[in-house]
Amino acid sequence: MAIKTSTQRFSDKVDHYIKYRPHYPAEIIPFLCRMLGLCKEWAIADIGSGTGISCELFLQHGNVVYAVEPNREMREAAERIFSGNPLFRSLPGTAEATGIEDGAVDMIVSGQAFHWFDVEKSKKEFARILKPGGLVLLMWNDRRTDTTAFLKAYEKLLLDHGTDYREVNHKNFDDKVMDLFFGMGNWKQKSFPNYQYFDLEGLTGRLLSSSYIPDKDQPGYQPMLDELKAIFEKYHVAGKVAVEYDTRLYYGVIS
Repeated sequence: MAIKTSTQRFSDKVDHYIKYRPHYPAEIIPFLCRMLGLCKEWAIADIGSGTGISCELFLQHGNVVYAVEPNREMREAAERIFSGNPLFRSLPGTAEATGIEDGAVDMIVSGQAFHWFDVEKSKKEFARILKPGGLVLLMWNDRRTDTTAFLKAYEKLLLDHGTDYREVNHKNFDDKVMDLFFGMGNWKQKSFPNYQYFDLEGLTGRLLSSSYIPDKDQPGYQPMLDELKAIFEKYHVAGKVAVEYDTRLYYGVIS
């Protein structure tokens, strides 16, 4: 079966994505206010906004958010979730062609979608839509893979059953990529701990929200779920397992 393009990968995973993907720690907003001067008057562009998980932080803070998402199913899900919120503006663009006017936003935010961007083209587009001195914030939930026996087993499951997990794993992004995007020494980073606690149904939903697992009609699908159940039964405590993350922030002014 052919690997789906970056804009197709999540089309059939929207419901699981909404229910089971981690959100972002509330502490991020006070940090951005303190360190970057974020205020309610700032206009935010969330590029690759998906179902709106990263939009939520800024909408709750009172910012206008331009949510740019090329995947129709995910974009329409966000439009349903935030329907009636006058601060939410949905656009069917991409990182390389957002559809936002020149110099319209104070800060650009991108979550895990950044891993699919063309770095040079998106950097040029970001510079176009930012106001002078505007900031870029990249942030994602980096799942811990080896801090507990359960997380080690879950990581092994992904390595054994993932269709292209090694290729799309966001851990492949290092300081060199950030230097290329922001400019050498032109960015800073911060991390926050983040956690999810799942029963078996929730853990299954979390797995099925991932883009790199077999589809239902592929032979590896059911063995993957059988192994997940065995892992859960071995490691759960009082019917729950903990998925641990480091929410990583990379921020600066692109040169």
